[in-house]
Amino acid sequence: MTPSKTLPDAHPLASGRTSAAPLVRALSGDRPDTLPVWFMRQAGRSLPEYKAAREGTTMLESCLDPALSSEITLQPVRRHGVDAAVFYSDIVVPLLVAGVGVEIQPGVGPVMDQPYRTADDVARLVEHELTWEALAPVREGVERTVAELGEIPLIGFAGAPFTLAAYLVEGRPSRDHLAARTLMHADPETWFSLVEWAADVTGTFLRAQVLAGASAGQLFDSWAGALSLDDYSRYALPASSRALTHVTDLVPAVPLVHFGTGTGHLLEAMRHAGAGAIGVDYRTPLDEAAKLLGGTTPLQGNIDPALLFAPWEVLEEHVRDVVERGRYAPAHVVNLGHGVPPETDPTVLTRVVELVHSL
Repeated sequence: MTPSKTLPDAHPLASGRTSAAPLVRALSGDRPDTLPVWFMRQAGRSLPEYKAAREGTTMLESCLDPALSSEITLQPVRRHGVDAAVFYSDIVVPLLVAGVGVEIQPGVGPVMDQPYRTADDVARLVEHELTWEALAPVREGVERTVAELGEIPLIGFAGAPFTLAAYLVEGRPSRDHLAARTLMHADPETWFSLVEWAADVTGTFLRAQVLAGASAGQLFDSWAGALSLDDYSRYALPASSRALTHVTDLVPAVPLVHFGTGTGHLLEAMRHAGAGAIGVDYRTPLDEAAKLLGGTTPLQGNIDPALLFAPWEVLEEHVRDVVERGRYAPAHVVNLGHGVPPETDPTVLTRVVELVHSL
């Protein structure tokens, strides 16, 4: 089955159900009356109802259970009143569905069945194909969620190709990604074969979510900050652009965000990947990011997650400062400068949403 390049008539953007939502408008460069806010990793992590729902189920099993993934996606919308849901999944889900051996080990993160570091390793890996049919549990989870959300948009997401490739080469999480950075220079042909395959796998994953009803998408590059500007531009950016082309051809257009951690030095390059909005982590003030991008790019971010544990008056002052700095951009979606820490008090997140909406 070859997916259409036109969103289905019943899609929330095609039908107009979410086209006027504050999040969709802001990501498209407009400033709605209500400043939109959502949180990366809001689905799960800190919520007691999430822990109860997931009891006895592994992370990846829960991602591929349509009823459970939908329920977890909806929980923070009910509790916090955020302006968007983000589909509960993981960036390695498309690898798993494509037949790659991977598990998420508690306290560690994604661990592969082996590191993929040689030309032969990668040649065997790229024989794995992610079929549209294999993504049926993901599409069903999205469809269930969208049916419940009404006019609230759902954000689909996928890992950027460099981050997926780094996990595959290292075999597990790494702080410096030495093996991945070595491969890209020592054997560029093998590196490009790997990262282009990762781009198509993760791009197909994002496209499946969008065609099933997601009204926006985010490409998440966890590890791009480990790269120099030259290395990012040469070895990672083209693959991110390739991943996004799996969605940018859709009509009507779907607003997209490109986010990475530690990427203040890469923001201008990241904009060339094809997403209309850029997510900024907590290290770079939004007014500085806006100036770097010429004042023309909608921004998302960038409350420091560490301040969620500070006294309320400290956090409130910080949130107000983030909102004020966000005025330098043509539009702003308030978010954290990284994901929700699992120890976060959920009532704090609810208070942040109420504060942002009051501003």
